Amino acid sequence: MKIVTIIGLGLIGGSAARDLRCEGFASNIIGVDQNPYHASTALELGLVDEVLPLEEALGKSDVVVLAVPVNAISALLTTVLDQLPAQATLIDFGSTKGVLCEQVRNHPKRGQYVAAHPIAGTENSGPSAALEHLYLGKTNIVCEREASSEGALATAMALFGALGLQTVFMDAETHDKHLAYISHLSHVSSFVLSMTVLDVEKAEKDIFGLAGSGFASTVRLAKSSPAMWAPIFEQNSAFLGQAIEEYISILKRFQQHLQNGETDKLYEMMEHANKIRPVLEGKSKTPAS
Repeated sequence: MKIVTIIGLGLIGGSAARDLRCEGFASNIIGVDQNPYHASTALELGLVDEVLPLEEALGKSDVVVLAVPVNAISALLTTVLDQLPAQATLIDFGSTKGVLCEQVRNHPKRGQYVAAHPIAGTENSGPSAALEHLYLGKTNIVCEREASSEGALATAMALFGALGLQTVFMDAETHDKHLAYISHLSHVSSFVLSMTVLDVEKAEKDIFGLAGSGFASTVRLAKSSPAMWAPIFEQNSAFLGQAIEEYISILKRFQQHLQNGETDKLYEMMEHANKIRPVLEGKSKTPAS
């Protein structure tokens, strides 16, 4: 069993702490968080055994997990690697990988670092949002595994296994490109749709009274934390910008068909969009391993 330090005690870090304890991976879980309320709440909920200053926590750790927004990961990554004990493993859970991997490419302790992205979460935040089995059956992406030592990768894979994650490997650039389309663009769409409705529908009672489940599910992601997502958009701006351009192009084509009364063309576009159904249904039926 390992002494695990989790930096960032919100939904992502708190959920990891909950399951690492239950699955017997961690003998002791140390929390680090700049927010005193998050730190005290995590202690009260039993997510961590103690909360310590960063340097003290690192000195005691076998495994360190960075579970903060990607701009905070970027700010901490080099410092944490500098202070990491010789046999310890550092894992980050950030949603972008290119900037982070490049930042420590030539660091003397690069082998102790595993760049990971568990694709899991909700629109909620803070330690009280932590969920049991949040990661169970979810996909986890490890980037640049060849830059991690065998020992660090083995430790990380054991941690991922304890969380129930299904791990795949790819390079950082491919990760960021895929996530721009599959994850980041959907958040942009949700934020923008929410803004559009709020700008046009000035009466809150009308939004509440008329909005159906389709609207609610579509804008659910707009409740996500800007403190988390603004840095993701910034770090993945090139690929996300390209995704937005393509999205706008298709949206304009849809608008043109609508304005021209070309219902048959709209039907064809929607029929093409329906092809996503078997893809998603196939994924939902894939057994967890």
